[in-house]
Amino acid sequence: FLMAFFKKYNGTTNTKLLRIERLIWTLIYGGLLAIVLGAFIDQQEAQDAGLFYNLGGLAVAAGVVLIYVRSRMREEDH
Repeated sequence: FLMAFFKKYNGTTNTKLLRIERLIWTLIYGGLLAIVLGAFIDQQEAQDAGLFYNLGGLAVAAGVVLIYVRSRMREEDH
């Protein structure tokens, strides 16, 4: 069942769309990692934890916005 789900989307050959898709997941996973690192730093009562929270939140938000932008783009748009 799962393999059939993942095989439906073969990706794109358009390099602009491919870069956006890679950037989306890099921002989302990188932002989540920064938030987790901020939580570990916060346990040690360091002052830099807020920076990790803010930057991580901004990265995740940017990734979500890019998902919306990507959903509006078509394969024919070059």
